[in-house]
Amino acid sequence: MPAYAKTVAAAIALWIAGATGQASAQVKVGAVLSITGPASFLGDPEKKTLEIYVDDINAKGGVNGQKLQLVAYDDGADANAARTFATRLVEEDKVVAMVGGTTTGATLAMIPLFEEAQIPFISLAGAIQIIEPVRKWVFKTPHTDKMACEKIFADLKQRNLTTVALISGTDAFGKSMRDQCVAVAPKAGITVAHEEAYGPRDSDMTPQLTNIKAKTGVQAVINPGFGQGPAIVTRNYRQLGITLPFYQSHGVASKQFIDLAGPAADGVRLPAAALLVAEKLPDSDPQKPVVVAYTRTYQQKTGQPISTFGGHAYDGLMIFVEAAKRAGSFDKAKVRDEIEKTKNFIGTGGVVNMSPTDHLGLDLSAFRMLEIKGGDWTLVQ
Repeated sequence: MPAYAKTVAAAIALWIAGATGQASAQVKVGAVLSITGPASFLGDPEKKTLEIYVDDINAKGGVNGQKLQLVAYDDGADANAARTFATRLVEEDKVVAMVGGTTTGATLAMIPLFEEAQIPFISLAGAIQIIEPVRKWVFKTPHTDKMACEKIFADLKQRNLTTVALISGTDAFGKSMRDQCVAVAPKAGITVAHEEAYGPRDSDMTPQLTNIKAKTGVQAVINPGFGQGPAIVTRNYRQLGITLPFYQSHGVASKQFIDLAGPAADGVRLPAAALLVAEKLPDSDPQKPVVVAYTRTYQQKTGQPISTFGGHAYDGLMIFVEAAKRAGSFDKAKVRDEIEKTKNFIGTGGVVNMSPTDHLGLDLSAFRMLEIKGGDWTLVQ
């Protein structure tokens, strides 16, 4: 049996109903998430967030007088499994919208299905290819990999650092962010002097980092990637005694990354949403009430620390809910149109202003530059 088929077979039984009452009176919202597997630290908080807030919405009377039913499947970070479950959501479950797609690979595999079925799809993955070029039925909530490169480069310039090395994951997100960084570097005044890569199953990146350490002229190192790979890179980086400033992507914006990397994470910088530093934001920040409320709710309900990934799910669900309210129905075309008209939505990722040419709606100000100190997130002023 192929590996993906095993993943599908293992995950078939996973069915999450996020509401109570008669199914016939409920509106089904789909989610395909990487709840287990190498991207579980992204997908698990996404699932928990959707469950928490669907329950909350239903307890308050639902949307347009109807309760929501969350129908979620676990793709185990397998793009083939994601496509299989997306087909089920469209053909069997008859969902009115999709909030999910934990990874870039899974999202790209599912896009054609939701486009053909004309069902609004709000992805929780990072790569810019998800929304560029614009696809009529596809939106996303996380900042793009291109934005991550731009934010990192701006911070480098403030530190008078202009020559970097990249060590990138070969997964879909890692490759995409690598490509974006290389593309925008010249405009930002940054020179990419050396590149290395690693695979998703690699357990030691010492050889690649040794090559970087030996490269003269490099002033900082950037690691495009997500999952456990960046934590291994971070540990190896410190073990080799490399003292150059080290940047990660927003693909590691979770306390689990800090736990996996241990003390080696101290000093690492990364662009991330304000959610990670909710209580540390000034009271004048318009996001503070939203991110503090989400943080407290999530921690109270789960007993676990928040991550930006759960926040992406919150934003996606609430953007859909607000659009459905404005549409006055769950007509898929009307809801799609209202999602595209989203203006001044204050979410955990930033203030969202979408348009027919922008299905993300965030600008670079939505990113905060963070540095890990003493095992915690701090704002870089």
